Amino acid sequence: MYSPPHDPATTHRMRTQHDHAARTLGITVGNDDAFWGWEGRTLGRAGTTTDSRHVWLRLTTAPEAKATGKLWEGNETAQKAFGTLSGHRPALLTIHDWTEDGTAYRAELNEHLDTPVISSDPILRTPATLFTDWWTDLRTALDAVVATETDRVAVRQEYIERALPEFLGLPAPENILWATAHGDLHWANLTAPGLRILDWEGWGLAPYGYDQATLYAYSLLEPATADRVRAIFPQLGTPATWAGEAVIVAELLQTISRGHNQDLAEPLHAWAGHLRNHAPQRP
Repeated sequence: MYSPPHDPATTHRMRTQHDHAARTLGITVGNDDAFWGWEGRTLGRAGTTTDSRHVWLRLTTAPEAKATGKLWEGNETAQKAFGTLSGHRPALLTIHDWTEDGTAYRAELNEHLDTPVISSDPILRTPATLFTDWWTDLRTALDAVVATETDRVAVRQEYIERALPEFLGLPAPENILWATAHGDLHWANLTAPGLRILDWEGWGLAPYGYDQATLYAYSLLEPATADRVRAIFPQLGTPATWAGEAVIVAELLQTISRGHNQDLAEPLHAWAGHLRNHAPQRP
């Protein structure tokens, strides 16, 4: 969850449009819990249907000309591809689209969570007490994601070819093993004690191991949890996941270069050094 937009006009516009969506869909929403996305691009609030069903109403916005493609359609296509993922993904119930003054809006009505997110921050900053069954459920869910065929792309080959030389000082590997991934697997997108995996808008193909490496990266400030991630996903640290690990390290080093995630800098640079020492040999 991010802070509300700095621009009061954006805050007012998003709240007004969210209220419009709620009225259109017959949902009563509260004013206490407002969950904002990056720079006010999304706004989510809990609500209740006319038959007293608890739901979550999420509003996404974009310029009308850009209201298409991977991120715009991600939750909709994830619902078609995965359903509820054996109960570990909140079901998407309905979608309502409209435009106003050159801006597009998409309201997505989802099942309401019965369990809280593990962290309000993608980075885990306090110990996480998670049962063995939770870890097993996570591994099983990600195995099901990997087994799902798609032509959606979460990580572009072009990005890999540009980012690895820039942030790791290494060329992109020639033969990458691609697999379907959630694409944003961090601690603010996971719930406990019951596992739910949230925010599927960016799912698609990524180098194998990308999701697992992403969760490990966001666990680096809590070594015990980081070790648990390594234990539940033993493929990490093998040649098969080298590209997936290298991509998330490059992505986060890029955010550090822009002034974000500074507390991850030291462990990420250490991880980058390990990856350089174990880089696949090019013929």
